This record gives sequence, C-alpha cells and structure tokens, in this order.
Amino acid sequence: MNNAIKQIIEKAKSENRTALTEIEAKQVFKEAGLQVTDTRLAVSKNDAIAMSKSIGYPVVLKIVSPEIIHKTEANGVKLNLKTAEEVGKAWDEIMASAKEKFPAANIHGVAVQGMAKSGLEIIIGMTQDAQFGPVLMFGLGGIFVEVMKDVSFGITPITKRDAGEMIRSIKGYPLLNGFRGTPKIDVANLESWLLKLSDFARTYPEIKEFDLNPVFAYAQGAMVVDARIILK
Repeated sequence: MNNAIKQIIEKAKSENRTALTEIEAKQVFKEAGLQVTDTRLAVSKNDAIAMSKSIGYPVVLKIVSPEIIHKTEANGVKLNLKTAEEVGKAWDEIMASAKEKFPAANIHGVAVQGMAKSGLEIIIGMTQDAQFGPVLMFGLGGIFVEVMKDVSFGITPITKRDAGEMIRSIKGYPLLNGFRGTPKIDVANLESWLLKLSDFARTYPEIKEFDLNPVFAYAQGAMVVDARIILK
C-alpha cells in the first residue's frame, strides 16, 4: 500500500468528501505508476498566470472543487490559452461561472496544465460491483464512448491475457492497431496500465469508482489528461 495515496484518501475522508479533486486524483494515479499531465493548483489569478508561464503555453485551466464533478456543467474548462492575458480572462470567466452555477460549492482554485499532445482518446474506469467487487472498463474515449458505447469489462484481479482480451474485444480495436495510415498505438503499455489499475482497485477498496477520461494513447506510451475518483 502506497502511503502517499493513503494520505490523500484519508485527507478527503477527514473532510467528509466523497470525491477527490482532479489534482488529487492525478497525484494518486501518478503514484500508482501512470503518466499524468503536470497539473498545478492556482489559488489566485496571479498564480495561474505564473504557473502558465512556468509550464509553457498553450495551457488549460479547469475549475477545482469536490462538489463540481463535471466541470463543463460549470463552464469550468478553458482550452488552448496562449498568453497571460488569455489566462487572466479565463480565470475570471471560470470563477464567475462556477460561483453562479454552483453557489454552495467549495472552490479550491483552478487547475493549470499544459495542452497534452493529441492522441487516440481512451477511457479506463472502475466500479465496485456488489457481487464481483472491482470491475474494470476499457474503451474508446471522447465521442466514441458517448455515441458508440464501445467498451469492454474485466473482473479484477485480471491477468495479462485478460488485459489483452479487454483491449482487443472492443469494436474500435482497428483504430489502435493502425487504421488507414494512423499510428499504431502502444497496446502493450495499455495492457500494463490495466494490470496496474487492477491491483490498484483491489488495494484501495474505499474507492467506489474512478474514470480516466480521456487518456491520450500514443505510438509510445500514454497520458492521463483528466481523472476522477469517487470514494465510498
């Protein structure tokens, strides 16, 4: 059991929270061995501007609040910001919209992260089933998961063979295997992620569900761009 992960979970529980913030969730998954985008918490507009300069433009700003799970509902996401002026304006708009739409929310600040290199969008998730325990989900992310619902499931603990079957059983697998000139995705890396997340889900039963969506999958490696963890 990883002490850093345990401390993050215990802190949220001590504050009577049932959800981790995106920054906390990314810290957890980084500790679990996944590659995540460098995401920092800005508590003021000046912080956001300074962090954006440090990370390097273009950047993304997102509202950070345990009560705002779906950030787009609060108009809480601003993409591809290229100057300090754009960051400052985005900060003002995000904070104003979040306070209007979620007046009771505890707003920690705004997450600042670099724009990740585009890749094939993947979703990986987990839910606790009353009978089977943690069940992993794998599929194509973005519009694919919303429109096609092209996902597979695996009851943990999974084996390397199980991980491979989860990936290859989705209808969109040809997109991972190099389709009409698109890069072939690093499937072996995704298999290793599923195995890590299988162990992770069984090690921390206090986690009710999680979503990594999207994960940008590349010809080499992958990157968690957004993450959500819900506690029991």
